[in-house]
Amino acid sequence: MSQLALLGGRKTLEKADEALFHWPIVNDAMIAVQTKVLTDGNMSGTDISRRFEDEFAAWQGRKYALSHNNGTNALNAAMYGIGLGPGDEIICTSVTYWASCTGALALGAAVVFCDIDPDTLQMDPASFEARITPRTKAVMVVHYMAHPAPMDEIMAIAKRHGLRVIEDVSHAQGGHYKGRMLGTFGDVAAMSLMSCKSFAIGEGGMLVTDDAEIYRRAVRFGHYDRIADVYSDEEMKATKNVPFGGLKNRMHQVSAAIGLEQLKKHDDEIAEIDRAMKYFWKGVSDVKGLTVIYPKDDGSDKAGWYASRFLYDRDAFGGVTNVTFCAALNAEVGGGFSFGCNMPLHLSSVFFDEDIYGHGKPTARAFMPEDVDLRAESGSLPNADRVNGRVMGEPWFKHCDPARIDPYIEAVHKVAAHAEELLSVNDTTPIIGGIALSKRKGKASADNKA
Repeated sequence: MSQLALLGGRKTLEKADEALFHWPIVNDAMIAVQTKVLTDGNMSGTDISRRFEDEFAAWQGRKYALSHNNGTNALNAAMYGIGLGPGDEIICTSVTYWASCTGALALGAAVVFCDIDPDTLQMDPASFEARITPRTKAVMVVHYMAHPAPMDEIMAIAKRHGLRVIEDVSHAQGGHYKGRMLGTFGDVAAMSLMSCKSFAIGEGGMLVTDDAEIYRRAVRFGHYDRIADVYSDEEMKATKNVPFGGLKNRMHQVSAAIGLEQLKKHDDEIAEIDRAMKYFWKGVSDVKGLTVIYPKDDGSDKAGWYASRFLYDRDAFGGVTNVTFCAALNAEVGGGFSFGCNMPLHLSSVFFDEDIYGHGKPTARAFMPEDVDLRAESGSLPNADRVNGRVMGEPWFKHCDPARIDPYIEAVHKVAAHAEELLSVNDTTPIIGGIALSKRKGKASADNKA
């Protein structure tokens, strides 16, 4: 009988250490502020949310912050804030969660996808620049899976071509690039703060910017009760306080209250996560075929390591796929490892063929010249196409407790040493991303959500 648990052997860890992964970490103060909001009947106000915005802006070093009911709407407001509209194009990496860019379609704009760097999974600056057209208005930079994007190169390209820059920091709140906090490079940044993120408030999003006009437009887009704060009576004479987006993006104040408490402890918690994750990687650093993805620049980090991925070389394990290797690891320890990442968005017809709003033609092309071929503009994206077979996700340790992390290190060594035995159950079915993962061996964890 094989020593591997997947093939009938004894497990490395008899029971998964759920407390090692539980998130968010809830303290008495978080419980107390929720209760106070509820007992005060103050769920739909804005006083707590405004305090949260002020403190969040100060933490980020930005002039303005605007809270939202979720990260998707914060990103949509950022796109509206920079003036993205009919006939414009926005460039985004194909490998990201759909909320990074899909809202552009509702504004009459189109999304053009660029490729990723195969070693960092971040935007490839050369691929980005190659896809700029006379219609390009902006670039959506995603700090994907906690790793900072190469902002020096991206900002230089954007400046050279006169493009607006939006940062999606949903995976990397509190992270840094060369000593500077993510979300402070572009014209505007937006991020999710949902319960599985490294900055978790339940459900919510935040927009941050130094640009007063972007902030004003974001308010007018979906915060009807605050329009009068930033627009004069004369400016509102005809429209009154009707939001231009017809939306209600206000944050629930229970979330805002939790956010204020999270600001007090977030930096300490992600520092603890960083120590734990680095301890794990030190323990498996001698396993050939597994490569940590971590920024090499001084002053850059992965903050809370949200949804972190690493490179998997199947050739180093005799052709065993990441799906099968993941299943073997999870059989040893009861879960925590995952395979693949998000589905490349350029594979979805939503961005090319679907008539979403009844235009009588594909929505993405509703305001485009007839000869524009958006698929051709995105073109070949080889790194995005193959990424899901090349990456895995390590367990997301929330506490740096070596004795409790050691079994996971042991499991990696054990599976690596007996990898050839997995060929008898090797799952070679192609995978396209997180949407399909739950139906496969080695079921992916919830960190495929974004």
